Amino acid sequence: MPGALSHIRVLDLSRVLAGPWASLLLSDLGAEVIKVERPGKGDDTRAWGPPYLKDVNGRDTSEAAYYLGANRGKKSLTLDISRSEGQEIVRQLAAKSDILLENYMVGTLDRYGLGYDDLKEVNPGLIYCSITGFGQTGPYSHRAGYDFIIQGMAGLMSVTGECEGVPGGGPQKVGVPVADLFTGLYSAVAVLAALAQRDVSGIGQHIDMALLDVLVSTMGTAYMNFLTSGNVLKSHGNAAANIVPYQVFTCKDGKIVLAVGNDGQFTKFCEIVRRDELAGDQRFATNSMRVRNRKILVPILEEILMQRTVHEWVEALDPVGVPCGPINDMAQVFENPQVKHRGMLLEMLHPLAGRVPQVASPFRFSETPVQYHSPPPVLGQHTGEILRGMLGHDDQELARLAEKGII
Repeated sequence: MPGALSHIRVLDLSRVLAGPWASLLLSDLGAEVIKVERPGKGDDTRAWGPPYLKDVNGRDTSEAAYYLGANRGKKSLTLDISRSEGQEIVRQLAAKSDILLENYMVGTLDRYGLGYDDLKEVNPGLIYCSITGFGQTGPYSHRAGYDFIIQGMAGLMSVTGECEGVPGGGPQKVGVPVADLFTGLYSAVAVLAALAQRDVSGIGQHIDMALLDVLVSTMGTAYMNFLTSGNVLKSHGNAAANIVPYQVFTCKDGKIVLAVGNDGQFTKFCEIVRRDELAGDQRFATNSMRVRNRKILVPILEEILMQRTVHEWVEALDPVGVPCGPINDMAQVFENPQVKHRGMLLEMLHPLAGRVPQVASPFRFSETPVQYHSPPPVLGQHTGEILRGMLGHDDQELARLAEKGII
């Protein structure tokens, strides 16, 4: 079966991560994605290495691992959109596309005649999604927004990391660029909602996505603690503010995540560790009491969990429905039997390296499964194909554009 979005064409003028992550999701769902890149340089992330993909002889290729992680399934078109001929090609492509993604500084594409108001004239049904750090309006709209900065400004770093006053305590960023990734996810949802509305109205629209907005929204449950109590939430390290026990504990041979989400699970836990009296203790009988008395309960649990290995505890607790698990490194993740069963690691043929590993999509459809039809493209790989096939350019015209540095 063709992909769920096999009838959709995406013109992707974005680079780095938030925009490319959105177009990666759309590509995995079957959309045709045309990735517009600067001639000679391409997406910034092509140079974000090492590590680089290695060829069959073990030598570095030009393809950085970071770039490879967000760009499979796309077609690379090199195009200088700062020049009038490049701008005209974008207009022609936009006229034949359903979605346009861009993450230029506010006003840049308007100056090029490629803003939403310009392109809706050639394609009233175009879904035009702008992704920036702070949005198209407001006092910060012209600031550059990077994931690290947004994690700090949105408050995420203030609730991440070890508690103040302990070794290594203080604000900490998340280990992956979650502001970019969440914005990519939200942007994909937004353009699909706009497509559904277009099916009714026939009219496209402009979508204004901001990394700061997204991360503040994503932290909604944490902010509700503050908004309802007036108390500013602080970091709890590897513990949860509202649930106990819900944290990392040290075992005989390593560390385990114990995530007791309700009172029934706590009772089961106490049975397995042969400490039934803890479940009957009024200080610990309910989650609200365990939260209030965490400083008493947690040391007791630390002593208990030190008595066995991580594997022994998982084998004992998992069958009775007490959520727990090991803390895997990246190599261990891909050795996990569940991760293997779900096919989360795959390989694709690649023109420079023979094969390229990829982390699979999480989408599982019964009727329109994800199809991994092409690897991340090398720079400009599809320029001729796109300009010939979509716009009718001949070899002479392609040679002229190449000589002028337009493509």
